[in-house]
Amino acid sequence: MAQTSNAGSAPQSAFQRVMLAVDDSEATLRAAEYAKALFAGRAQIRLVTVAQNPHTLFPLGATTQGFLAAARDEIVGDARAALAKIEAMFAGIELEFGLVDLSVHSGDTADALLATASQWNADLLVMGMRHHHGLLRWIEGTVSEPVARRATCSLLLVPEDCRVPTDRPPARMVFALDGSACSLAGLQTGLQIATPDTLLRTVYVVDRAVHLFDGRAAETLESAYLEQGCTALERAARICADQGRTAETALIKTLTTHDDVPHAIVRDTAEWNGDLLVLGTHGRRGIARWLLGSVAARTARLVDTPVLLARSGEATSA
Repeated sequence: MAQTSNAGSAPQSAFQRVMLAVDDSEATLRAAEYAKALFAGRAQIRLVTVAQNPHTLFPLGATTQGFLAAARDEIVGDARAALAKIEAMFAGIELEFGLVDLSVHSGDTADALLATASQWNADLLVMGMRHHHGLLRWIEGTVSEPVARRATCSLLLVPEDCRVPTDRPPARMVFALDGSACSLAGLQTGLQIATPDTLLRTVYVVDRAVHLFDGRAAETLESAYLEQGCTALERAARICADQGRTAETALIKTLTTHDDVPHAIVRDTAEWNGDLLVLGTHGRRGIARWLLGSVAARTARLVDTPVLLARSGEATSA
């Protein structure tokens, strides 16, 4: 198996096994460019593409075996061409490759990517992300959302309409904290891919949006958030100091109506000109995954910069 060489002078990345999901979209080109800038020469990189099952693409009318066989050959050929296109972007860099043919494997694209990442022991999955809104989102769907909700390794999503350059490492990184050990672990992970010149900002969002609470209850809740936020930012400052880094800190607030935490995070990132957003997340399943993971998933849906969802089940000791 081919493996990249490590540059002796470069600091070790937090991610040593990076899997890049490949298709023929513009989003994949942006994601590949960003993966190269961050990990080429520092990690083992595997390109993986998924060839769709013609039975699912042509559910009506495609009844002859000859038609299905020809369609499968064309689909697999297109998948191989997509791999070759991305391989050319990594000229001179040793890569691994994988092609999952859904004609012989069960599940959909998200299932295939998640299973392959798990089997290969990837510690980071990189993929492009196309933002769909309204009815189009339900008609065309998106692979990145189910992957973001179900992945057990870290996930780096790069939007197709990314507003920042993807041919270089991030210059201004924003870390969104929620007071949990997972978000602080995400900070520790993100610091490992920051360069010495990267500017850092840690933020905690106080959710002031009033839903089912009266005025006094809302004030009590906001005070609790403020206290938790100050503690989280203090711990983040200590983590940065322990690694010889300093970071701006900010306690920001949502609007009292028609606002939420994901929008506040994305708004602050844009106003500060951040070019990589990092959120620490967990690998939980079941109801805890749906409740606690919803902020990260909804934030990823809104961003116009790359977003790193740093998975961690470990508590930080900071």
